[in-house]
Amino acid sequence: MTSRLPRRTVLGGMIGGLALASAAAGTGAGSALAAGRTPGATGQGAVGPVGPEPYVALAVGAGGGPAGTDRVHVLKVGPDTAGTVLVLVPGMFGAANDFRLPARDLVAAVPGTQVWALDRREENLADRTGFTGPDPLAYYLDGHYRTQDPAASPFAAHWGLPLTLSDLRTVVRAAGRGGRRVVLGGHSWGATTALAYAAWDFDGCPGYRDLAALAVIDGGVLGAFDGTGDPVADSPEQVRERLAAIEAGAVFDLTLSGVGLGSRAESTQIWYQLAGHYALHDPDGRSVLQPRLPEALRLPYPVTNAALLGFLVDADFGWPNAITVHSGHLADSGDVRGWINTGITPIGRVAESYAGPVPAVWEWYWPARLSVDLDVTDAYTDSPLTRSLDLRLHHAARLDIPLYAFGTSYAKGTVEEAARRVVTNSRIPYATYETDTGMNHLDPLFAPPSDNTLTHTLARFLRRIGGADAPR
Repeated sequence: MTSRLPRRTVLGGMIGGLALASAAAGTGAGSALAAGRTPGATGQGAVGPVGPEPYVALAVGAGGGPAGTDRVHVLKVGPDTAGTVLVLVPGMFGAANDFRLPARDLVAAVPGTQVWALDRREENLADRTGFTGPDPLAYYLDGHYRTQDPAASPFAAHWGLPLTLSDLRTVVRAAGRGGRRVVLGGHSWGATTALAYAAWDFDGCPGYRDLAALAVIDGGVLGAFDGTGDPVADSPEQVRERLAAIEAGAVFDLTLSGVGLGSRAESTQIWYQLAGHYALHDPDGRSVLQPRLPEALRLPYPVTNAALLGFLVDADFGWPNAITVHSGHLADSGDVRGWINTGITPIGRVAESYAGPVPAVWEWYWPARLSVDLDVTDAYTDSPLTRSLDLRLHHAARLDIPLYAFGTSYAKGTVEEAARRVVTNSRIPYATYETDTGMNHLDPLFAPPSDNTLTHTLARFLRRIGGADAPR
């Protein structure tokens, strides 16, 4: 879901959020209003299910993990008769349900299109059974769930980009059966993954030949993330140091532990999904999670389940751009304070996505090796360093398919700048660049179509790619 989330930023956001908590009442969605749009307070214009949305498993090559992990899953939205399939890859800690809501909106807007949202093989490691039981809070916060111990997971040290792209190729080829066009895209580091696929050498076959177009959302290569203030750690010395830590047992990325909701790789993701679960099923009830929050994150008054989710995801509380939306604010009074939607992303849409249970929005066990490989991929070229990591980025200069690039306020313009460099350094015939600085990094995934610049502009791009299959 995020590209990278520096610990200094997470901890700064946590402290800032606490400082703002008691003053949050009455604040609005300043960024949305500054952008000149009318906030979608209740999600007007949102599209419901447009048909069956199967979540299917695809067998992939052996990865050395536990039984049942040699498979990926795909959430399919839209008709199987579609002539164009948009395959979307989630970002760091992201999962397939990131894309369910925008997929519905795109399928409704562009006839002849189906969307496939990917869940990587790591998703098989998560125990989500507690969300189908009567008391998910106790199942997870009292430690009854099945954890994936890093010490028992040496296989994950080798779950890097080569394995991810091999798995993704299985998905892309399945999507393209019968001559269907495949547009490959992704959000954040998922955008980086999509561009890596296009430049990849699959035993002599360039990845871009599998594709009709590329669609990158708030991410990419060639400095796409420079504007976040978090430069990639990809020097040979940094890479050697990171690989040594992985070989010593640090196989899972612990970046999200900086939020302060627990020290395990999966702790924060479980909290967010629990918050979504209770906000969806009892939004106006008093928060059952609030008493269990760490002391440093306690609000000074009781709140509803919806308000607790708002506290965890809304930008007004000072959380980093990479994990927030513009949703609204806490009510300024009441024995139990509720949530007021005034932003572009109503909290109900966040709850619908976060709750899951399957597919989910958050990946629990992100491989640290994949973080290393994606950082090195930023240079987007064949080099001694990429060859040493088996990153086969041989065909970046030969890309000859259209590109769509979308940026938010997250990277302060460097997503578009980087996409233009990709085009300049390749044979891409045409590109579409779109930016909405009124959106945070996660707003494009959850905002309704009435306020979602991504779905409007990506729909236009898909119509152009689809030709006769996508009438204007």
